[in-house]
Amino acid sequence: MAARLGAFLKNAWDKEPVLVASFVIGGLAIIMPTFSPYVKYSIMINKATPYNYPGEGPGRDRWDGSSLPVLG
Repeated sequence: MAARLGAFLKNAWDKEPVLVASFVIGGLAIIMPTFSPYVKYSIMINKATPYNYPGEGPGRDRWDGSSLPVLG
């Protein structure tokens, strides 16, 4: 199985190196972000951030204008 896969990859590289390189780069672009430390910290921040903030809800109007200064 490994020999057949190796032969296929060698043949593909000999015939279409640009296509093989683009598939390798695309595959790495999909896989590599999971190894980034930013993924760990973004998951931690998303877990710690509340979904509903205090004072918000269906009965509250956030943009009533009472907190805006009066000009003129």
